[in-house]
Amino acid sequence: MQYSYDLFKKRTDILGKPFLRWTGGKKWLVPEISKLVSKIDYIDYHEPFLGGGSIFFGLSPSNNSFLSDKNYDLINAYKQVKTNPVQVIERLAEFPQNKDTYYKIRSQNFTSEIDKACKFIYLNKTSFNGIYRVNKDGNYNVPYGKKTFNIEFMNDVITSASKQLENVHFDSLDFENIINKVKRHDLVYLDPPYNISHTLNGFVEYNEQLFSEYDQNRLSNMIDKIKEKKAYYILSNACHQKIYNIYYKEGDRVITLERRSLISGEKRGRGLYKEYIFTNIK
Repeated sequence: MQYSYDLFKKRTDILGKPFLRWTGGKKWLVPEISKLVSKIDYIDYHEPFLGGGSIFFGLSPSNNSFLSDKNYDLINAYKQVKTNPVQVIERLAEFPQNKDTYYKIRSQNFTSEIDKACKFIYLNKTSFNGIYRVNKDGNYNVPYGKKTFNIEFMNDVITSASKQLENVHFDSLDFENIINKVKRHDLVYLDPPYNISHTLNGFVEYNEQLFSEYDQNRLSNMIDKIKEKKAYYILSNACHQKIYNIYYKEGDRVITLERRSLISGEKRGRGLYKEYIFTNIK
């Protein structure tokens, strides 16, 4: 099937739309963070916990951006969308969207970087709740989610994303490694995996193995280094006293926001909860 890759020019509703689903994604924070960012004149943009990239796509920085994540497969998906959007769409279109194909694709070990990226995107779009989870052997083990996606719409979204990623430099590394690239008046957005329960939804120790309290303290120390460089930072995290104690910096702002949780598999577990934004933007 042949696709027109000029459709993006006719679609303004997909500008700034991530091409991935992401549990705990921050699309809902884009308006608040945009208000903060409008107060400063920053140079380069850094985001070391990339995930679904809602904030990057929402802000659409015009200068250089440095995006990273420890998840190599995630970063490879971004790289391929940036450099090979046509091949990504064409390959995605070859995958039937049904349960049998889902588990077949999930079990396959592809060798080409484009095929690996398409596997990642396909599983992400059709899995249960868009969760990324691997077993002890490092194999993706999220079940089928009875989800489908419109390939024509994905064509538009991926084409748009590719254009927005033109000035992006990618890395797959630990967050502390970004500090050497941060300079005066740069902007760093930080959205680490949450390992603290929210005040209302009782979701305890989420991602503790991926991002421990020790890691939270490492991140707090890195924020001190960002501030020493006279750069700007914005951190989002769970609204919890422990988080406040780790990240509060004297003289910085703490903003409390409220939203509805979509993490729980049961409707009765999807209550309202609060989140913090910490920043040195006044």
